[in-house]
Amino acid sequence: MRNRLVSVIGGSECTADESALAHEVGRLLAQAGVGVVCGGRGGVMEAACRGARSAGGLTIGLLPGDSATEGNSHLTIALPTGMGEARNVIVVKAGEAVIAIGGGLGTLSEIAHALRLGKPVVALGSWRAESPEGGKLPVIQATTAQEAVALAVRTRG
Repeated sequence: MRNRLVSVIGGSECTADESALAHEVGRLLAQAGVGVVCGGRGGVMEAACRGARSAGGLTIGLLPGDSATEGNSHLTIALPTGMGEARNVIVVKAGEAVIAIGGGLGTLSEIAHALRLGKPVVALGSWRAESPEGGKLPVIQATTAQEAVALAVRTRG
């Protein structure tokens, strides 16, 4: 049986509130039997992995460089890609849905890749997307970690 995975994306640096949200998202995903896949570094990624591991969950980090040692200490599996930011496509492709927590332009690029790939994106204190044509993009807004996880796990890509 294949493990279900949800991609958790966000800044490599984050606020205390974003860290707490990411930790709770990771913990709730693990409790739901869903693994976390992320960019494997610090900030939101580390907090989500820490939360998932605290509940016995699977964490996979797709790292930008060539060494597994650049990953955070809460990864179950650290996969060096040597691809830099190009790994963002793989991070969002690997999950059945994406939860975006905070984040900057790197997170925005991951959201764009996810939408282009047809992946459901749940934003938790992250980007609100509008197309250049003025229409709303299908980014689902959540206000709590519980809501974000419920939406991501229910919405399959």
